[in-house]
Amino acid sequence: MNRLPVFTKARVRDAAVTVALHVAPVAALFAGALLTASMASAQTAAPGAQANADPAMIKRGEYLAKAGDCIACHTAPGGKPFAGGFKMVTPMGAIYATNITPDPETGIGKYTEKDFDRAVREGVAKEGHTLYPAMPFPSYAKVRQEDIQAMYAYFMHGVAPVRQPNLKSEIPWPLNMRWPLKFWNMVFLDKTVYKDDPQKDAVWNRGAYLVQGLGHCGACHTPRGVGFQEKALSEKGKPYLTGAVVEHWFASNLTGDPNVGLGRWSEQDIVQFMGTGANKHASAFGGMVSVINHSLQEMTPQDLTAMARYLKSLPGVGGNGSPPYAYDPAITQTSLRKPAGNAGAKVYATYCMYCHGADGRAFSPLLSPLAGNPNVLEGNPVSLINVTLNGSDELIIKGMPAPYPMPKFADVLSDRDIADVLTFIRQGWNNKAGAVSEADVAKIRKATGQEAD
Repeated sequence: MNRLPVFTKARVRDAAVTVALHVAPVAALFAGALLTASMASAQTAAPGAQANADPAMIKRGEYLAKAGDCIACHTAPGGKPFAGGFKMVTPMGAIYATNITPDPETGIGKYTEKDFDRAVREGVAKEGHTLYPAMPFPSYAKVRQEDIQAMYAYFMHGVAPVRQPNLKSEIPWPLNMRWPLKFWNMVFLDKTVYKDDPQKDAVWNRGAYLVQGLGHCGACHTPRGVGFQEKALSEKGKPYLTGAVVEHWFASNLTGDPNVGLGRWSEQDIVQFMGTGANKHASAFGGMVSVINHSLQEMTPQDLTAMARYLKSLPGVGGNGSPPYAYDPAITQTSLRKPAGNAGAKVYATYCMYCHGADGRAFSPLLSPLAGNPNVLEGNPVSLINVTLNGSDELIIKGMPAPYPMPKFADVLSDRDIADVLTFIRQGWNNKAGAVSEADVAKIRKATGQEAD
């Protein structure tokens, strides 16, 4: 019932920036690699638009595009790779991912390497206007020039061109204006390319480069400020990777906190999770499923190890200061023997126990444990509510679907039932997390379109 999403800019200084903040939120909620529709509408090719067609560079660019998870946002369900059309619903209206195939009319075929570089790392379109930060260019700004060159080679020579016009944004005027974002960039965008920390070894630096840059982990896992900017872009900022709510999921804490973070995970636990979507502590759900399916499982063991090494170096931040979790089965066993006296225990015994176990430890990594799971211990229960209502997409590892995906219970359990069972889980096996209210569940049910007819 809890598939943990491990891995889902700053005050405003003048009135112009204030205007920008009404536009920026549209995109800042998303971590996908979304290029602006203007990239597809360029009508003239600049001189020297041909990318390096060296096969080795193209292959390297393909790997880097997977590390950046570009396909997840730029491919519609059932659509052709990178042809756009993926719908993202925002509070101000829907936006659609753009065609980034090398088609010269509807894609980015007329983009020069310089155009590509500027759009990816600076958030500026070929025609000069500023992009919504739906593409996480604040993270991509750290990507090195040689990696941009390789990715450009891949998109120009390794991706099949698809003639598919882009769909217009459904954001109404004036919220769809882009020019105020120039001021947002002036305040929040740091264009500094990642530089190795001489006090750290090569493995740590490689991990930091991937997590902060192409991996853009902070786009989901770092809380945002008054301008909807990430409060920190590296470990030098205390809020970095301490978790945040994204589209009704809580992208979890990736710091070393022993309860809500990765403090009890070994380096190998993190590598296993990134490569397969599950380990003895948790399983992926929500937006993290797409990241595992399309990106992390395609990365080399060396790069996954580097990322894990970097994450394990982060001090614990964001918890409530409680002692490290310790398992205690007695807290739940008594109520499960006679569940009729406890509404949450009754729901658990009927719908949850056969997968997650009477002891809350389940059968990991095939089925996610609930006892001590960081997502269960997290103060904000939004992910638990969402996954109980809506289930989770299938993890597909090396072409094989996960055998026991989380089913949806929106049509089976009432808001009261879900509140009761989640409270039971969050307080069982010594989890010591807060109760979930019926109103909490009703809010997420409405927000995710699961209201009863």
